[in-house]
Amino acid sequence: MAEQLKNVYTKDYIKNLAFKIKENYTDFDTSNFINSIFNQSWENLELKARMRHIAITIHKYLALPYCKQLEILKAVSKDFFSFEAMFFQDFVEVYGLDDFDNSIKALEVFTIDSSSEFAIRQFILKYEDKTMRQMHKWSQSSNEHLRRLASEGCRPRLPWAIALAKYKKDPTKVLEIIEFLKSDTSLYVRKSVANNLNDISKDNPHLVIEFVKTNLGKTKELDWICKHSSRTLLKKGDKEILKIFDFDKSAHLDITNFSYDSLVNIDENLTFSFEIISNENIGNVRIEYAIDYLKSNNTHNKKVFMISQNEIKSASKKFVKKQSFKNMTTRKHYLGKHFISILINGEEFIKKEFLVDKTNKIIPS
Repeated sequence: MAEQLKNVYTKDYIKNLAFKIKENYTDFDTSNFINSIFNQSWENLELKARMRHIAITIHKYLALPYCKQLEILKAVSKDFFSFEAMFFQDFVEVYGLDDFDNSIKALEVFTIDSSSEFAIRQFILKYEDKTMRQMHKWSQSSNEHLRRLASEGCRPRLPWAIALAKYKKDPTKVLEIIEFLKSDTSLYVRKSVANNLNDISKDNPHLVIEFVKTNLGKTKELDWICKHSSRTLLKKGDKEILKIFDFDKSAHLDITNFSYDSLVNIDENLTFSFEIISNENIGNVRIEYAIDYLKSNNTHNKKVFMISQNEIKSASKKFVKKQSFKNMTTRKHYLGKHFISILINGEEFIKKEFLVDKTNKIIPS
């Protein structure tokens, strides 16, 4: 089993953090700081709660005015990287909302080797116009990390973050940022732009469809953004977006030789295969499969998975796939009746029932 992300904060990690703070503030009580981090509640805290706990504990033992705390933390942050360093931004989110100027400057520093995408959202909520003006400035920065922050920070539905309800309803200000960044030279930035547009499509599909109509075919980079930002609409089988990408012709297609496991045990795979046939070249197709997962309340929840989307220059094509039914923290499988279906260009061609049962493995004594 993969190591949980929250376990990145080992004792060695926290000791290193304590010693780096002490290098920049000699009165820092490293011993009590470390002991306070690993208190009785530590083991029960998940990743973001651990970040918040670290930020609060830093504040407790760094007994200085906020602006002086920031100067020390900006220096310390140079030795910490990636998502696990987001407790620096969390510190700003908790203690800096009443000091816009110093906090924004700190978030600029902290985002370079990590990301300030979560913390900036509290500033959008409290100082919307002022913060969005700053986001516009970042969108024109020479630094790709700041340009990405301009997009990522205002995503209406950023995962793991508080939603921006106002921008879910009306993303006009977000789209203004996107216009600055849609042709960015950095793939890192363009990925954020596409993810932002995909967020917008969940509440305002017409705006993303209009964006695609306006920008598709201009450059290969914009084509990628258009396709990637349309993935939710494509999964939903939106007829307008399917037509735009030429995934709207399936009358000449059929499925044959469909084979699947009618019984799947927990922790094993559902294996299935099928062949697409046509009396001409298959052509431009988007091929997906969907699993209607049984839920605890005896209803079903459909999840759609991509198989292929490209042009097939032949009259037949066989596919063999498998889907894991291993229980995970993000998905628990329930015993009983499930369904599998095959979709071509958003149209359901075949749907079959299968049963999920408990594993009957013999464990050696």
